[in-house]
Amino acid sequence: MLFSSRLPHRLPHFLPHLLCILAAGLCLLAVSGCDFGKNKEKDGALLLYGNIDIREVQLAFQDGGKIRSVLVEEGAQVEAGELLAELDPERFVLDVARLQGEVAAQEQTLKRLQAGSRTQEVLQAQAAVTSAGATLQEAQLVLDRKTRLYTSNNIAKQEVDSARARAQTAQAALKSAQEGLSLAEEGARKEDIAAAEAGLASVRAALGLAEKRLADSRLIAPAGGIIRSRILEPGAMAAPGAPVFTLALSDPLWVRTYINEPDLGHIREGMAAEVLSDSFPGKTYRAWVGFVSSTAEFTPKTVETTELRTKLVYQARVMVCNDAHELRLGMPVTVRLERKAPITALGTDPCAAVPAPGSPAPDAP
Repeated sequence: MLFSSRLPHRLPHFLPHLLCILAAGLCLLAVSGCDFGKNKEKDGALLLYGNIDIREVQLAFQDGGKIRSVLVEEGAQVEAGELLAELDPERFVLDVARLQGEVAAQEQTLKRLQAGSRTQEVLQAQAAVTSAGATLQEAQLVLDRKTRLYTSNNIAKQEVDSARARAQTAQAALKSAQEGLSLAEEGARKEDIAAAEAGLASVRAALGLAEKRLADSRLIAPAGGIIRSRILEPGAMAAPGAPVFTLALSDPLWVRTYINEPDLGHIREGMAAEVLSDSFPGKTYRAWVGFVSSTAEFTPKTVETTELRTKLVYQARVMVCNDAHELRLGMPVTVRLERKAPITALGTDPCAAVPAPGSPAPDAP
């Protein structure tokens, strides 16, 4: 009697606990009704679950300098080759101009060596040989005359010795002039030409590096994607390698999903597929299987799957066409694969080459 009299007063306190117990029971019933044995199947097609893969690149300048302009904002969709930011190029321009002058000077030096002696230089050397020959002839005549006078005891022996020394000097001068003429006619040594060519190659390489640094003062998008972060602003000093943007790559776009081992034999690279998203009900996106891993792994906890987590799965990459940029990075999607879908022959434009699932495959190139 005591319990029955107090029950109406205690019922409001028990009600939240009863509701929690009831909800837990409903959840257990729902879970017990799920099929965790295999990937979902619908109308004979295999359904895989995954997410649009997120791939990010930190974009930075190779050289330091003051940022002159930043041309894109966060969230901007950019294409491969698009200009994103610029450094002040004045220092790089001046360095290129300096090295262009050095290259021009070294080219002229090499041309002078390759051309050899000028005609006037050869004629000058020939004249020197003629002059030295005349001097030697005169010295020889003087020596002969003084030798005869010394024989007749008309001069001292010292004069004969002096005349002989002058004749020997003239002979050496003639030899020197002849060698000078030979050098003028032969031109520069091949070793000197080779050294000049190596010097020219060195300054040209330095010029190429300076031109590359000038080109790298313009930050170019390496691939299509979305600007996730704009880190530096105009006027800031950028250090070499310091990130200026974070670019989330969206071209190409693919779904990272996992295939249960029993279904592995039905899936091959190049197989046509469809991708569906909850954000656009009823709309399908053309896709194809781009990669299936050759090694098994345990299912990551972050990936939706109907397989038990203790089972092994194989990672797959399903390439998807996203011409309207409706699929976002990280978005959960469903991949639909026909077990007898055609193998797609991909050309230079994969999205244009991918047929809808069930259509005949194009001829291989």
